[in-house]
Amino acid sequence: MRLVGIFGGTFNPIHYGHLHMAQALADALTMDEVKFIPSANPPHKDHVTVAAEHRAAMIKLAIAKNPLFSIDELERNRAGVSYTIDTLISLRQSLGKETALCLMMGSDVFINLDTWHRWQELLDYAHIILVQRPGKPQQALPNQLQTLMHDHYTENRSELSRNHAGLINMQAISALDISATQIRAHLKHGLSVKHLLPEEVAIYIQQHHLYQ
Repeated sequence: MRLVGIFGGTFNPIHYGHLHMAQALADALTMDEVKFIPSANPPHKDHVTVAAEHRAAMIKLAIAKNPLFSIDELERNRAGVSYTIDTLISLRQSLGKETALCLMMGSDVFINLDTWHRWQELLDYAHIILVQRPGKPQQALPNQLQTLMHDHYTENRSELSRNHAGLINMQAISALDISATQIRAHLKHGLSVKHLLPEEVAIYIQQHHLYQ
């Protein structure tokens, strides 16, 4: 079945680090598509400085030249808090069980997965693909997440495409040392960000006076 990556986040703003991770995972697992899903009202972020409309527009500019990448604005078009479980349920309803969904996240995010809304249900709708950055120490998991890993982990890529959901896989990829926080700080102080994100995104930020 088709293997579709799900890359959610605030993307505030999207940058080369996001694009590199998405492409590296897609290459490693031979994904058919990667969907970027900008969060409208993320539960774990106290304050997002730029409206979802702008963040979505920047994603469209950043991925326009890559046919593997697409954007899905279902969270922006849905009222209320942007919970991942609701997004996965919506995607499963629209794509059916002939598509394997791969929820992409860093291993540093996975450590706090047990604080997510209805986290125990995520694997009912998708696989989880963890990114382990080389050279980064692996932190200890809470007991219930250790159990989750033990019960669902696979290193076999073919298992991901034989099952529409339910597995956890980890990929070690090289990472670009770029953060949205760093970019916002550069922009606030009038420094160039052209080496940190696509030129089209930098122009959009300038035109709309964002992060100033």
